Amino acid sequence: MAGVTEQQPVDLKPTLGPFHLIALGIGGIIGAGIFVITGHAAAIYAGPGVIISFAIAGFGCAFTGLCYAEFASMIPVAGSAYTYTYATMGRFMAWFIGWNLVLEYLAASSTVAVGWSGYFNDFMTYIGVHIPAAFAQAPIALEGVQQHLVVTGAYFNLPAVALICLVTAVLIVGVNMSANFNNAMVLIKTTIVIIVIAVGLPHVVSALHIPAQHDSVVPLIPANTTGVFGQFGWSGVLRATGLIFFAYIGFDAVSVASQEAKNPRRDVPLGILGSLAICTVLYILMAYVLTGIADYRNLNVPHPVSMALEQSASLKWLAPFVSVGAIVGLASVVLVFLLGQSRIFYAMAKDGLFFKVFGEVHPRFKTPWKGQLITGAFAILLAGLLPIDILNPLVSIGTLLAFVVVCIGTMILRVKRPKAIRPFRTPYLWIVAPIGIFMCALMMVFLPKETWERLIVWTAIGVVIYFAYGIRQVAGAQRWHIKDAE
Repeated sequence: MAGVTEQQPVDLKPTLGPFHLIALGIGGIIGAGIFVITGHAAAIYAGPGVIISFAIAGFGCAFTGLCYAEFASMIPVAGSAYTYTYATMGRFMAWFIGWNLVLEYLAASSTVAVGWSGYFNDFMTYIGVHIPAAFAQAPIALEGVQQHLVVTGAYFNLPAVALICLVTAVLIVGVNMSANFNNAMVLIKTTIVIIVIAVGLPHVVSALHIPAQHDSVVPLIPANTTGVFGQFGWSGVLRATGLIFFAYIGFDAVSVASQEAKNPRRDVPLGILGSLAICTVLYILMAYVLTGIADYRNLNVPHPVSMALEQSASLKWLAPFVSVGAIVGLASVVLVFLLGQSRIFYAMAKDGLFFKVFGEVHPRFKTPWKGQLITGAFAILLAGLLPIDILNPLVSIGTLLAFVVVCIGTMILRVKRPKAIRPFRTPYLWIVAPIGIFMCALMMVFLPKETWERLIVWTAIGVVIYFAYGIRQVAGAQRWHIKDAE
């Protein structure tokens, strides 16, 4: 393995070219962000200016992704940023990153499950099956920019819970997802987005010439008339950027595959930047279509894409197809997030930094089944009881914080280990990394205050676990060692 040694040999064949890596990135990026979060960000914070939020978030991800790629090319192994940090910055920082990745993956799987539930409920209504409201949403919800909790009268989100139960069972049994299945999921999700854009964009453009029909997209940035910071205006656009960042989570799948790239120096950055550029364009066009065919103030629903189409007499026929595509595509995203969560727990348990039960493998299925079961149980609680308004910012802030550390770590390693083997070197690192840090920090700053409070509580819990358990049980020497060039 170039640049790193491990206790166990790893033999991965370099077969991926730039187009494979770009497709991998697109498949990892397109998910609940575009199908769900866009509507929420437009309705509550940015209005049609959400397209600017997408551009800013994509710009920040590009710089962070390049730093991430350097780490991944040096240590292209399971465990994601947790493993990279352990091998370069020590146990405590590895724990810090791992604990925040737990927040990312666990809350992300629940967020996507809630988004999936919205499209599932919409499709079931279309075919004449009505799920009672008491079992179709969370028992609490947030209202307005001030994040006031209100009681909905529901008991729990049954479809979201059912999906996580099913996915958890599949992951415990260990059913393999073949490359053809993954490609099919990417094709379905991307096709749905392209169809909506291709059909809806001409409709929006023609409506701009009719004053009575273009009030929802003009002006692009609605005035901050309420006097509340973060509600429309430029402050609203920037606050929406932190939420929109969720739509880009998954681009790191390209960097994780760097060991299997034919030419990692060239193909990894092409895969990251190419997939980010393509998805950013698709996201901007999709957001423009959504806010053009429906009033952005009405898009704060679990299924904004299909709902927007249903508001248009000429596009209503497309709504059920979008719901089916979202149901299939988002289910696969939940599977990927829950799979990633259990593997991070597994890596941390093997290092002794987390409870040993998460490192136990089923004798027959050869999966970390106990960890998967516990992870699924917590995801069920989150998806069944919390609304997407709470879950989404938690995912964004946890991931953004991890990305800041990755950018910092890349610079530290350049100083501490300048001769280390780097199949991919981030170009102009001392410019790229600080910009990545600034962009991620900017998106974090504009997230709601309540999200920061939840992050502090989450971090405090993690620190207690680390000093009460992890630091006492650590397995010893780290498993990964970076090699210097001879």
